[in-house]
Amino acid sequence: MANYELHITSPFPPSVNHYMGHRAILKNGKPIDVPYKTADAVFFCRDFSKIVKDAVAEQGWDVPLDGSKHVYVDGVFYFPRKRMDCNNYWKVLLDTISKTQVVWKDDDTVCERAQGIYFDTQNPRIELTIHPVEYIGVFANENEYEDFKLHCSSCTRSGRNCSIFNKAMEGRIQPEIHDGICEKYTEKKG
Repeated sequence: MANYELHITSPFPPSVNHYMGHRAILKNGKPIDVPYKTADAVFFCRDFSKIVKDAVAEQGWDVPLDGSKHVYVDGVFYFPRKRMDCNNYWKVLLDTISKTQVVWKDDDTVCERAQGIYFDTQNPRIELTIHPVEYIGVFANENEYEDFKLHCSSCTRSGRNCSIFNKAMEGRIQPEIHDGICEKYTEKKG
């Protein structure tokens, strides 16, 4: 049975400030900056990747990975101490999940949201809940999308791979669409 909600508990990752290191090398006699993952980041990514893959297998996560559907990632942060910023931890988490290629293809489809911040010195962690968004392209929900699609099917442009519809599905805002109506609509004859 397909599951459209995934729960993952992450150990505390390195912050974005400790995710990448930098070294200078000479190229053609000029110094250039070469970023690299820190040792802490490498170990975290290895361990967390396994946690992600195990969670997907155990929970039956089954959302298309084609990049057409965005997902919410809701995070509840249990910091080991005060004065920590949850925004500094999303990058490592999302990059690692992307690298597994089992939850989504790329984190450009992710809408991350902090849902709570607590402090737990004994068991710092981040509890993630991942689920698809309600919207489809520029349409607020599936009903709005289906209504627009049905109306489009009687348009002269619908059989010709309509660029307006395709862009709307990509989430592109267009002046041709107002309040769910396409101003370029022309009804098919006959």
